[in-house]
Order: sequence, then structure tokens, then C-alpha cells
Amino acid sequence: MLVTLMSRAGCHLCDVAREIAVRVIGETGDTLEIVDVDADLETRAEYGDRVPVVLIDGAEHGYFSIDETRLRAALTSGSTH
Repeated sequence: MLVTLMSRAGCHLCDVAREIAVRVIGETGDTLEIVDVDADLETRAEYGDRVPVVLIDGAEHGYFSIDETRLRAALTSGSTH
């Protein structure tokens, strides 16, 4: 599965979410993509007020606070919610 972390520089919650995502992806073998929401106006408009946002295969999984157990369960079960 592709896990996309919508993030921005200088965001403490984004740093924490990145650490969690890297740890979980390291266990599951899925792919992690990190996108800077401020690099594109459309992306910033859609996600900028809620970063970090985690998408799994393009479907929104969560935002603000990333629950490590829930993310791991979604990746191992194949469910995005």
C-alpha cells in the first residue's frame, strides 16, 4: 500500500507523524511518500489546515494526531479506516 503523509516544514505534529509512519512502514514493508502541502496551492488549500494528514492508497486515514496502532492495523488488514 502507499501511505502518503501530507506535511509541512516546522510542524511538530508532522515530525511526530513522520516518525510513526516510518516506524510502521518499516514493519509492514509498505511505501511511504511525504508531500509538502506548501509546495502546491491546491494541495495547501485541501490539506493545509489539518496537517499532518495520512492517506492510504489515496483515501484519508486520519489527520492531526496519528495513532500508531490504528495505522498498523489498517496496513496489515488492508482497510483504510
